[in-house]
Amino acid sequence: MAFSYLCALILIVLCGMFGDTDEVKSVSLTEGDSVNLNTDVTELQREQKILWMFGPQKTRIAEIYKQNIYIDATNTIFEKRLQMDNQTGSLIIRNIRSEHSGLYELQIFMYRGISIKRFNVSVYALLTVPVISDLPQSPSVSERSSGQNCSLLCSAVNVSHVTLSWYKGNGLLSSISVSDLSISLSLPLELECLDDSYSCVVAYSFTNQTKHLNTTDLCRSAFITQRRGHNRQTGI
Repeated sequence: MAFSYLCALILIVLCGMFGDTDEVKSVSLTEGDSVNLNTDVTELQREQKILWMFGPQKTRIAEIYKQNIYIDATNTIFEKRLQMDNQTGSLIIRNIRSEHSGLYELQIFMYRGISIKRFNVSVYALLTVPVISDLPQSPSVSERSSGQNCSLLCSAVNVSHVTLSWYKGNGLLSSISVSDLSISLSLPLELECLDDSYSCVVAYSFTNQTKHLNTTDLCRSAFITQRRGHNRQTGI
């Protein structure tokens, strides 16, 4: 009898936190997006309770119990942004901002115990399309340049956690990255004129913005000037 009681007690303890793991799901998105943090519950039972918490203090922000939804967002950074799915208990955050970055903890209370899931949400500034402009050449570089080359500069302003890259078609030519600092990035490129297969890309790990090069606009003047100089040298 004592052995059976001990086994039952051990089973209860093991089941009490059956879904608690150290695994954290990472979610990355940009400001202004909406995110759906899924419970993976197909349909809530009436007696099930779902609790959402945010931050290191595990502040309660939303709860559903016996099909009643409670949103604790008044006078907080989440005001008018939170919504819960009444069928699954999933949490929707609308028009998300950088201050909503952080750790979200989900607790699902069931007859077997508590299932816990965690989401690490990272919100980044909205990416803008990079700008391609002419890069004036120093005399020493100009003297070494071929007769039909022009120099360009691709720039991205006030960015962090991005990579700025030049491509020719699908082939990577060069790139530069920045981590946590918000700075302006620039990347030069020297190319033969009248070739529109180049592009500049600024990218997070999960999304990007691309600017395709129009050499007709940017390289025409350089091409004409260099060709006139070549004609004068050859007497044409």
